[in-house]
Amino acid sequence: MIRQIEKEELRTMHDREGLVLQGCGGDLKEWTDGINQMLEQEGILPKGKRLDMGKLAAWRLKTRYHFGGTWMSDYVDNRLGGFLHEAVAEKPNCALIGEDGNIFNLMGIAARTLRENGMEDKAEKMKKRITEGGCQDYYEALNIIDQYVTITGKEEPEMGGMEMK
Repeated sequence: MIRQIEKEELRTMHDREGLVLQGCGGDLKEWTDGINQMLEQEGILPKGKRLDMGKLAAWRLKTRYHFGGTWMSDYVDNRLGGFLHEAVAEKPNCALIGEDGNIFNLMGIAARTLRENGMEDKAEKMKKRITEGGCQDYYEALNIIDQYVTITGKEEPEMGGMEMK
């Protein structure tokens, strides 16, 4: 899915690849909706399925003149001075597996985990990214949560020192 990402965030995404579209003036939502619809119609990003990277590469070449599309890794290296490889803070473990799957419940649990680990600013940023229009669906919201915490299940209770024979 096409969405807006700030350049500071792009510089931290060294473990990902994406497409940067430039020169899209006008209403951002209109552009992203239109491009997402084009990608769906071309079979590049069918609803509920994975992105076809080969088709996306061909589409990028075909539409380069119209959208100024370039690969994120090239854009960051050549236009933004490269990726930031500062020490990445370890993500705290967060037991979300087995919890009520309502996205607001999961977001609340993840935010609480971040705050408990002294990451109040990250908790607020995560919630803002999910709730203020940048997130289009449930799976994108889960992906954002996963960027801030390591999603785990509840730990199995220990046997309390008993030895099984």
